[in-house]
Amino acid sequence: MKKITLLIAFIGMITLQSCTVNEVQDNVDNDAISEVFEYTNVDLTSGNGYSALLTFPHATYTSDMVLVYRLVDYGSAGDVWKLLPETYYFDDGTLDFAYDNDFTRYDAQVNLFGYDLPGLSNAYKLDQVFRVVVIPAYYGNKTSSEIDFTNYDSVKEHFSLDTAKVTKIKM
Repeated sequence: MKKITLLIAFIGMITLQSCTVNEVQDNVDNDAISEVFEYTNVDLTSGNGYSALLTFPHATYTSDMVLVYRLVDYGSAGDVWKLLPETYYFDDGTLDFAYDNDFTRYDAQVNLFGYDLPGLSNAYKLDQVFRVVVIPAYYGNKTSSEIDFTNYDSVKEHFSLDTAKVTKIKM
């Protein structure tokens, strides 16, 4: 009797081990959406310390990647955006002026610094246009290919940023 019970138990164990559940995991985070905020009419003058605070419409997550671009040219071929920090040099190689940025969950601060800022052409100080691209951390560290973050068009294509959904903010 012990041998029959042992045989039935052995067959039962083999049968139970063959039953597996294959769960399909969906690793796509449908809530992680990249956003773009465009700030127009930004003036960087001595009155504001050559800086501007670009306040976000809502708080971002601390893990999000924030990229700030400045519109440097536009025309029939399209807009040309440069990633900050952006530096301009004199012909002899010394620093003329530069833009840099710093950000928090709530805003990004853009600063203009360099040599003789009062004498700098207003084309670099007045009516500037900046785009802030917020990339959720989920996307920022899960990319299978390298992204050229200095190229706004590459970032736009890679993260499927829709130009029609850019949040426009007038300063």
